Amino acid sequence: MATRSKDSTVLETRKAKVKPPPMYKVLLLNDDFTPMEFVVMVLQKFFSMSREKATQVMLKVHREGMGVCGLYSKDIATTKVEQVVSYAKKHQHPLQCVMEEN
Repeated sequence: MATRSKDSTVLETRKAKVKPPPMYKVLLLNDDFTPMEFVVMVLQKFFSMSREKATQVMLKVHREGMGVCGLYSKDIATTKVEQVVSYAKKHQHPLQCVMEEN
């Protein structure tokens, strides 16, 4: 659609195709050293999970090697990963947290 303004300039109306930003999965990776209880606490503390949900995710990490903690925008996912890794190091656990595009 085009309209003419008073000075006869053609103005085009364009519909911007705005894609939603990509979302990122935050994942915990299994290791043989981090206590299960610590993983449950991390899931409750950083991902606001109930104890029951955190236990389910922890068991998935334990059995399958990884588990999804949540789906977030890039900035939030990056922050969550940094918080979990820092917290695990502070408590001397090798727990790894990563993110991948959904």
